[in-house]
Amino acid sequence: MKRRSFLKTALPATLASGFLLGCRNEQQAAPGVVTQPHIDWRLASSFPRSLDTLYGAGDFFCKRLAEMTDNRFRIRIYPAGELVPGLQVMDAVQQGSVQVGQTAGYYYTGKNPALAFETTVPFGLTMRQQIAWLTKAGGYDELGKIFSDFNIIPFYAGGTGAQMGGWFRREIPDLKSLHGLKMRIPGLGGEIMSRLGVTVQVLAGSDIYMALERGAIDATEWVGPHDDEKLGFHKIAKNYYYPGWWEPGAALSLYVNRSAWDQLPSSYQAAFKSANAEAALRMLSSYDEQNPVALARLLDQGVQLKRFSDDTLQEAERLSFENMEEHAAKDATYARIYAHWKKFRTDSFRWFNTAEQPYQAFAFPRG
Repeated sequence: MKRRSFLKTALPATLASGFLLGCRNEQQAAPGVVTQPHIDWRLASSFPRSLDTLYGAGDFFCKRLAEMTDNRFRIRIYPAGELVPGLQVMDAVQQGSVQVGQTAGYYYTGKNPALAFETTVPFGLTMRQQIAWLTKAGGYDELGKIFSDFNIIPFYAGGTGAQMGGWFRREIPDLKSLHGLKMRIPGLGGEIMSRLGVTVQVLAGSDIYMALERGAIDATEWVGPHDDEKLGFHKIAKNYYYPGWWEPGAALSLYVNRSAWDQLPSSYQAAFKSANAEAALRMLSSYDEQNPVALARLLDQGVQLKRFSDDTLQEAERLSFENMEEHAAKDATYARIYAHWKKFRTDSFRWFNTAEQPYQAFAFPRG
């Protein structure tokens, strides 16, 4: 898209009237007068550089932001482990050692279990539904109190779409086959797997392959064919399970240190939001384009697609809602967020089951 066209159609009015006017004023001002400051921030990602769609969205965001601000507002992105470990990004943003983090809320359920709703929960919302709940139906508003406790402002920053159920060294033909399995899986999905008899581990993306290769884990979930292929899981485990019932629509976020955000000029805040919105759309579109061709390549290399058994799905669903009800009974904040999310889920499922599911059920198998 040409830059002039983008500015006309996509930037908020605040950016058009604030930042662009600022540029004109700067051109008309006396030599040496600067109307917009130079600002340099750091962004810590939870993802390795090799993941060109996940990490790549953060890299794209930084470049677009620099373009929009005439290179005056620059953010440098760092992959997982370079500044901080991938699962400590939220802490780094809270403490102000970095101003921005690219991460996922369900990595931090140890801080507050309700953070899982910001990313995805088992048997939860599809990707479109998750975006709608967070950004339009009040999901971020409901989660705001939690994030304010950590001095963080969250922004939706893209999604993966529906994820796969992961890579297993051996077949899992039924529910009892899960008992004793060692698996990398975070968030609420990990809690449910634990209740199903799985020994759960939480590892950053950069650490999974080695753990799988050495036998420290028997199975892992990650995202989907494109990213999974890049991390090489198919070289070790050939059984590729679906559906990823614990991540039906995973959302990623940019976490921004609130104190740093409040010091930004309003035009830079608007540029930040616009660059992030473009990067978020690019991430989801990229996955929808890349996953089909990556899956075909994996199947050509001997990967076996396997569906989780009905008894596994039924018990996992039962335990998922039992778990959420238990959390709600113990914590008023969780209960408020859960109630809001659950009502949206009921209404949205009714609509999608009317308008979309019948078409998909008919058309998708016919290819």
